[in-house]
Amino acid sequence: MTAYLVTRDIRLDQLVDALIGTAAQGAVEAVITANPGIAALGPVVPAGNRVEVPELPEPEASSTFVRVCE
Repeated sequence: MTAYLVTRDIRLDQLVDALIGTAAQGAVEAVITANPGIAALGPVVPAGNRVEVPELPEPEASSTFVRVCE
């Protein structure tokens, strides 16, 4: 797990996207779980907060194909 100091007010999903590279596939939920009380701050994490970012597993490759019809 890596810790980061938030240097400016930023939405949690934007912070996770910047730190991990994605806010999808449970990344935001994993950060919330790793940081008890962060959800109580609301959608914006104020500057000065320390955020623990857990290691996330690589997403599984999908074997499902979707055909898009014109």
